Amino acid sequence: MSAPSMSQDWVQALAMLPRLSQRVEFLRDHLPDSVRFMAVSKTFGPDRVREAYECGIRDFGENRVQEAAEKRAALSDLTDIRWHLIGQLQSNKAKKALELFESIHSVDRLELAQRLDRLAAERDRPPQICLQVKLRPDPNKAGWSPSELQAALPELDRLTHLQIRGLMAIPPLGLSEAELADFFAEARSLADQIQAQPWQRLAMTERSMGMSNDWPIALQAGATMIRLGRTLFGDRA
Repeated sequence: MSAPSMSQDWVQALAMLPRLSQRVEFLRDHLPDSVRFMAVSKTFGPDRVREAYECGIRDFGENRVQEAAEKRAALSDLTDIRWHLIGQLQSNKAKKALELFESIHSVDRLELAQRLDRLAAERDRPPQICLQVKLRPDPNKAGWSPSELQAALPELDRLTHLQIRGLMAIPPLGLSEAELADFFAEARSLADQIQAQPWQRLAMTERSMGMSNDWPIALQAGATMIRLGRTLFGDRA
């Protein structure tokens, strides 16, 4: 199956569907089997998460540790939800984040990765980690530059209690479709370059990139997980 492009108007077609169940069905019909989608449930209440769960979604993304803790408590009967942290993580909340999230996509500095590794030594199951990269100047986003990440890779490869499995990339606002395509292609290329090196533990098979307005472009560039909030749930208050 060929990957979509923005000219196919998949974003608009998905947004026009009136019910969440229809949007989920659309995504399942159009995404390759190798690509997962995450419902970004930040700011939406537990009732909306439960509705999405009943439509078959199991991956949910949150930005804040405290908000996720409240939702997990309210949804404790849904034991097979996979919670992903996609917002910036402060070091003093690292321990709580490991208790709440199966995956942390926003590890944006070596010191945070090392702290998570020390804390994860006390846990039975190592967390799945993505390294957040910043490929364009953007004062509103954190992340490694490619050169900073390359320099940190030997130290990251020594962390024995994390499963570092890929990159997360978020483009700046205001990019054209062509600029978005270049951005996501650059993220894919960086992941491939790292994957090609002989690491003991690092792997770069996960590429967390693409959101409600640009997910077809990210998909075409090789995303393995897209993060959809407004597309699934509607506009936030």
